[in-house]
Amino acid sequence: MATSNLKNSSTTNTQEGSVCRLDAKCDTMWSLAQQFAYTRLSETPNFIERQFLKPGVKLLPGRSIFKDYAQRARAISATYARFYLELEEHGLPKKKGRYYWMALGAFASKTVACTLDLIRVDAGKYLPVVHPDFDDGYVRDGLGKGNFWLFQDIAPTHWYHNYSPDTFEQCLDTRGENGCHQAVIDNLKRLPWADTALPTLKYLPISGFIKSAFATIKDIETAETPADRAKAQLSHLIAIAKHEQGVILQPLMYDDPKFAKWVQRQRGWLSWASPNLELVFTHACETDDPKLKSVAPKDTILENFDSRMIWITSAANDFHRLMQTQTSTMEKELKIMAGWYVSKD
Repeated sequence: MATSNLKNSSTTNTQEGSVCRLDAKCDTMWSLAQQFAYTRLSETPNFIERQFLKPGVKLLPGRSIFKDYAQRARAISATYARFYLELEEHGLPKKKGRYYWMALGAFASKTVACTLDLIRVDAGKYLPVVHPDFDDGYVRDGLGKGNFWLFQDIAPTHWYHNYSPDTFEQCLDTRGENGCHQAVIDNLKRLPWADTALPTLKYLPISGFIKSAFATIKDIETAETPADRAKAQLSHLIAIAKHEQGVILQPLMYDDPKFAKWVQRQRGWLSWASPNLELVFTHACETDDPKLKSVAPKDTILENFDSRMIWITSAANDFHRLMQTQTSTMEKELKIMAGWYVSKD
């Protein structure tokens, strides 16, 4: 395992003709990658007038995390779309399509934003006398937490692979509790829900699913036929979906007894007040075209991983079909979502 001299760069100092060599280790690379993820969801001083989730918390000088969960989810959706379209930092337009899950992730995070916008998610504010669990947006927090920490997990891996795919493979196993510089680790611990999320997620090590998914990227890039490329893309997609659902969201959201209890009630007598379980493959929240959405089977037990994955796998296949047969239409939708991010620096 190489842990030093991973990325050599040269910079000229004030003495003419002299060169300073900078050698980055794995912890430096993961630190840069992690900083990308949390600064992407932060406010700059120009937006200081907005209310922040944790007033006074500074991730970088003058920065605080977006308070509005739906706004945050759309920034995440935009970033995912940008990665797929190769518009993100160090992207390579000629390789568009290698980060296949990112396109699906863009639609999924947009769906989270739409759900968070629905007043029905905060039904507890309107039914406080029915049950004591209907309080202060607990479900909203659960959705926001899952969406936020999935991004903190998955965006850095893609950023690093964009920046240096060769050293990315060397440093895969170094990500985790001590994988970043202490200043970045300290910033991670200041993020929303970090006190429970980081231990639950074991400080974001690389899973076997992620290793498999990134191993298929070379197959996507070098495929000799469209059929071979599509097969590799689907393999990549399913591997990250298993990571997303099983490694991140299951322990973080669905294993939370209070969140799971709410989900159970949504299948019963509160179904009238619950958002529809569907994934819409447009930038809009809803569509009347059944071909552009995936609706969860009625018997889906959302908090159960195996039951949920039946729907997620079906949705992934629906997405894959659309991406292969209606590529221009799907990418047009992704470009719209990519436009939701505007640099504030």
